[in-house]
Amino acid sequence: MAEIKNVLVPDIGGFKGVEVIEVGVKAGEQVSAEQTLITLETDKATMDVPAPFDGVVKELKIKVGDKVSEGDLIALVEASAGAAPAASAPAASAAPAPVAAAPVAAPAPAPVAAPAPAPAVASTGGKAHASPSIRRFARELGVDLTRVQGSAEKGRITKEDVQNFVKQSLAGGGASNNGGGSLPGLLPWPEVDFAKFGEIESKPLSRIKKISGANLHRNWVMIPHVTQFEEADISEMEAFRKQLNGEYAKQGIKITPLAFMLKAVAVTLKHFPDFNASLDANGENLVLKKYIHIGVAVDTPDGLMVPVIRDVDQKGIAQLAQELMEVSARARDKKITAADMQGGCFTISSLGGIGGTSFTPIINAPEVAILGVSRSSMKPVWKDGEFVPRLMLPLSLSYDHRVIDGAAGARFTTYLAHVLADVRRMAV
Repeated sequence: MAEIKNVLVPDIGGFKGVEVIEVGVKAGEQVSAEQTLITLETDKATMDVPAPFDGVVKELKIKVGDKVSEGDLIALVEASAGAAPAASAPAASAAPAPVAAAPVAAPAPAPVAAPAPAPAVASTGGKAHASPSIRRFARELGVDLTRVQGSAEKGRITKEDVQNFVKQSLAGGGASNNGGGSLPGLLPWPEVDFAKFGEIESKPLSRIKKISGANLHRNWVMIPHVTQFEEADISEMEAFRKQLNGEYAKQGIKITPLAFMLKAVAVTLKHFPDFNASLDANGENLVLKKYIHIGVAVDTPDGLMVPVIRDVDQKGIAQLAQELMEVSARARDKKITAADMQGGCFTISSLGGIGGTSFTPIINAPEVAILGVSRSSMKPVWKDGEFVPRLMLPLSLSYDHRVIDGAAGARFTTYLAHVLADVRRMAV
């Protein structure tokens, strides 16, 4: 007679009250050993908890959003005849064998922000044996899992296998996806004992920074960046913005320069459709988008996130300002969802509230351009035979040179500056 066993949360590194973000099975479903039952998320990583043996899920004891700790009951599973614990699951130091499976830890999937979602270039066909978290990790790095040799039992691919594949590719040992080729002759990263030079402190990177770091590295290596600089006269725009702020103060809406930037970029994207596009996975076709969704980089205590404002071209300044307030608050409160950071066509990264005169933003793949905005300042501008004080806004447009040439980049920033200088153009 088949035995019904309790499947418990195994050793998860001492974490308490870890949130369940995915439930991969349902009652009555046949599961096999190592199949993911649930996915947990800490502030550092996601962890897939696999089934410890073959069987049928009789009853689930948790749901998405629950908080669990080691030893909590996940499900009642009727074990198949002769079923044994999954041998390939990595052992946890205090896991209650044989019914508690050890989680496989991996960085949480980037949402989008982040700053953004990785292009869907990783192929994870049936030949690749890897957990969902490893597949997500591979997608973040643009790795084709069918080309990765698994080192674990039964050829299972681990996080280290994916990392080693990337290192070999960067060192010239393999070609990258998207036609990028390999980087030959890179020296290994220097290993230095910093402590011998003085006192040090080791501070772990936040989960968001780890995710965005992998994305930024891929984007910088695989996209040939060019940055075009321009200044926009926003004297009239700023006067109008202050007027609107007075009108909307009672409604609790703060009209920021970024709301105007969103609208001006949307107008400019309509005029230059190649900037509102993405290369396909093969790098041979340009996918032109008929919608305008713009990502906005938001600075949070844990790192940069890039929520997306949708249908910017169809909304007014006040509505855009309100949405910016709402989405920025959700990002800082860690209430942003993956859906909130997907579907972007173009990104704006504004550092105007902090300072600086210009910078070179990194493109958020699979987009082909990103706009950096620095702090505005009063400058003397020659106009009508004399110098007059004007409020000038520095713009930095980074673009993918495979898609956009220098002349197009200069025309884009020039046109954008004209739109910002005359807010009436935003209504055209």
